[in-house]
Amino acid sequence: MRFTKPLWLHHAGEKKDHEVYSCHVSPDGTRLATAAGDGHVRIWSTEAILNASDSAYTKPKQLASLSYHSGTVHSVRFSPNGKYLASGADDKIVCVYNLEPGAPAHTTFGSKEEQPVENWRIFRRLIGHDNDVQDLGWSHDSSILVSVGLDSKVVVWNGSTFEKLKTLSQHQSHVKGICFDPANKYFATASDDRSIKIYRFTSPPPNATAYDQTSNFTLETSVTAPFATSPLTTYFRRCSWSPDGMHLAAANAVNGPVSSVAIVQRGNWESNINLIGHEGPVETCAFSPRLFSPRPQGEQQGATVTIVACAGQDRTLSVWNTTFPRPFVTTQELAAKSISDLAWSPDGETLFLTSLDGTIAAVVFERGELGYPVEAGENVKALAKFGAGRRVGIVEGADSLRLEEGSKAGELRGVEGRMGELMGDGHAQTGALVNGDAETAAAKPNGVAAETSTPAPPKDPAEKLKQRVTITKDGKKRIAPLLVSSSNTGEANLPRPQLQAAVGAGQHASDEPAGKILDLSKPYDGLPKGGIASLLLGNKRKYAEVEADNEEERKRGEKRVAAVQATGAVPIVHNTPDGLVPASTSAGSGEGGKVEVPEVLRPAVVSPSFSVSQVRLAVPMVRNVILRPLDTDHDKDEASIVFEARNSPPRPGARAQDREPTRITLTRRSTSPSQSQVLWQDFLPRPALLCTGNRHFWAVGCEDGSIHTWTPAGRRLTNAMVLESQPVMLDCRGWWLLVITAVGGVHVWDMRGLKAKFGGGSVSLAPVLDAASTSMSVGQGHLTAAPSLMFARLNSQGVVVVGMSNGDGFCYNDSMGIWQRLSEGWWAVGSQYWNTSDTSTKPTTNGTTSTPLDGIHVENVSAGLLPYLERHTTSHALLRGRSFFLQRLVKNIISRPTEGFENFEATVSVAHLENRLAAAHTLGAREEFRVGLVMYAKRIGAEGLRGKVEELLRGLMGEGMFEDDGDGDGVVEGVEWGDKDEIVGWPRETLLKEVVMVLGKHRDLQRVLVPYARFLGVVDAGGGGGEGGMVVDG
Repeated sequence: MRFTKPLWLHHAGEKKDHEVYSCHVSPDGTRLATAAGDGHVRIWSTEAILNASDSAYTKPKQLASLSYHSGTVHSVRFSPNGKYLASGADDKIVCVYNLEPGAPAHTTFGSKEEQPVENWRIFRRLIGHDNDVQDLGWSHDSSILVSVGLDSKVVVWNGSTFEKLKTLSQHQSHVKGICFDPANKYFATASDDRSIKIYRFTSPPPNATAYDQTSNFTLETSVTAPFATSPLTTYFRRCSWSPDGMHLAAANAVNGPVSSVAIVQRGNWESNINLIGHEGPVETCAFSPRLFSPRPQGEQQGATVTIVACAGQDRTLSVWNTTFPRPFVTTQELAAKSISDLAWSPDGETLFLTSLDGTIAAVVFERGELGYPVEAGENVKALAKFGAGRRVGIVEGADSLRLEEGSKAGELRGVEGRMGELMGDGHAQTGALVNGDAETAAAKPNGVAAETSTPAPPKDPAEKLKQRVTITKDGKKRIAPLLVSSSNTGEANLPRPQLQAAVGAGQHASDEPAGKILDLSKPYDGLPKGGIASLLLGNKRKYAEVEADNEEERKRGEKRVAAVQATGAVPIVHNTPDGLVPASTSAGSGEGGKVEVPEVLRPAVVSPSFSVSQVRLAVPMVRNVILRPLDTDHDKDEASIVFEARNSPPRPGARAQDREPTRITLTRRSTSPSQSQVLWQDFLPRPALLCTGNRHFWAVGCEDGSIHTWTPAGRRLTNAMVLESQPVMLDCRGWWLLVITAVGGVHVWDMRGLKAKFGGGSVSLAPVLDAASTSMSVGQGHLTAAPSLMFARLNSQGVVVVGMSNGDGFCYNDSMGIWQRLSEGWWAVGSQYWNTSDTSTKPTTNGTTSTPLDGIHVENVSAGLLPYLERHTTSHALLRGRSFFLQRLVKNIISRPTEGFENFEATVSVAHLENRLAAAHTLGAREEFRVGLVMYAKRIGAEGLRGKVEELLRGLMGEGMFEDDGDGDGVVEGVEWGDKDEIVGWPRETLLKEVVMVLGKHRDLQRVLVPYARFLGVVDAGGGGGEGGMVVDG
């Protein structure tokens, strides 16, 4: 072991060296970054440090000096990919630097700083803390940066865009340490609240936003036992994770009255091992990044061991080996004050340390002194049981490289567009309108984009510098001050947030809704009509207006209100010429100024088959009136069409056969009762229970189990259809009519072709109810109440979807003749994709290219049946506590990584995506299928599931792409989703191109992808490696 402390290696001050608080070695091992109390981050050459005793060494020693902080810098960390350097200080700011090509800038005249050798520039300033930033940590794939500070916050930043993804506030005191699991599953934070909190996370994509990551970064557990009486006098609590992922070394722990380092076991998070020997509190721990073997390579190697170094307030450095109960290296009095940080070189045999007395030193261990480092592949094998990512392969050709570049360009396009708009760094579109730009068309209200395709020529800059006269509150005239930018007088020199980003270039519209486009040169349209005076004093009008952007939407909203009232809902207030008055005293549209509320006349008489059926559903009561309004979104007049079935009330002493018939009426109603018009009328001899209808037909279900249908003009569409029992649910969608009977029969008819969808006429709900009740009673040992049917819906293809009270959702696949479960609580507690959408499929405003899939938005997808079923499962299975036993099961499985469940969460997540994809194909859900396909491709690519990737590509392509060369490696043909040229309305080529572009960045899959890319024309085999050889969008 050799100790090296060069005289020139310090942060020099006027009288003494500044305190050095942190150090870190770059991933390539050539640079050492240090942070000190002088506000500087200095980058040193490690080669110069290790050759300090060689007088013939003349290469540069200090490579750069960065002084972008206004206070003491507490932490400095290189990103594992070597692209960035981050620092945190007591000015509450995190600075991110990158190394740019070109010559560095000259030092300031009169400065004592050395001329920099490398051109390090600040890349981002991150503002998210309210107090000092104490420590920083990068995930091992550089996807996120986490900062902790004295404000008790843990802030997670995107490692590509450096947007704030989430703020974690579980700690109750100063947070002074952060470290990451090398398997990229957890990170740990140490705090003065005497706890270490373990957070579980999934690496976000480069274009992730805070909205995407709401369910990410969850608290796994909190370790408190080793810190019950730990002192609060330490400046740091820097912890470290072992390279094999099995142990976490926690500083500032105690074992009785003695200071120690607690070793926390992964999985059960217990701390039965303590490293005892330091006389004072330990402030920093650092595991060597390599695994060691007691014998050199080539010989019979035994079990691998890990090396950990510890130091703190006793100014002592101890190095421990997991095979010995005592440290095999102990060095005292290395510095005059506390040792603040430790950093290992990538080879694992050189240790750098810093101290508060200004010391920066290196401890170099001889070959074999710590053991013999094993190959880096052994680290990957050790982490594989925890589900760590696979090793990146080598690019095999020019086509593979072009495919990878095109795949990454598709992801980064959205990142650059969003960050350009947020930061104002010149990436905004040329055709966008910003504050101060004159509109080229007629005046538009706020929130409406100009309908012009070409921007107007810029005005004379002098026009914008003219003085503006404003009127103060007391009526006096004043000259409004102007902000004059010396660098850009023709355009605002301020950052452009999303509220100011206007429209896309050419024919492309903005991502943001129209209401977010705000022109501050006009009066703010968020005020009520009449402006501020109306806001303060109120409008002098009686009618309460329905708020809308234009007159047509206002009328449509009023018609919806009238339609809701027509369904029999009891209103609280009514809109009258005298203002909003209670409904009981208002003049409504019913007779005598009262709104008619449906009343229950009697229970329905059940069918005899009901008593012997194994499935029994509740039969609706006989009510005096049943109303069904017609959706009038496309009507231009104010009237609303209402279908009414009015049952006659029973008369005392009268016989059943003497009762009046049921009256069926279709009425065009208006806000004024005198202007209502009866379109047609009919009568039925039996009481009506349910009714439904749309623009194609109307239907009524009667007490005797018969279904009557009419055309929109009132003509009888069919004879009365007699069912096995009373209808309990009645629904329609397009030309499809759904009826569910009291004995569990499900009927679906095509009313245009007058034929049944199911060959046997009907199907039974018994399998659904039996399966659901069985799943609820498993392991409970006693009888449980069977779930009830909550809803039944039809989609545009006539597929029946039902939801149960336990949260399960089913659909009937008529081509296979079976019920299929689409949603259940198992996915809710085991999958990372539950109730989420992939927002990376949203089109970006930046860039001039688009794909045929850009018209799909997450807002449109979330209105589909699959997200609706997942929300239903969440509300019934999770919020009501019915999946509590599943949550306990999953948590126990995940906490035991050595018992065959290492990849449990990843496997369940992939299975959930496959379930979504199959459900979307069964339902014919076009948008959900495409988004689910992209999410599935991203996940199996990230997991390296080559077999599933090949199967997916073959299935998307279908037959006829490649000839069988007899070298299939046992890979089966893909599921082709039918024999048509389209899959759920999407051309196969379009979906295949999207999947190939998503997977192209994974090098170990490029051998499979390149033939498909060539076939689709995604790569140009004759082009070079430049931009012209890639066709990203088609």
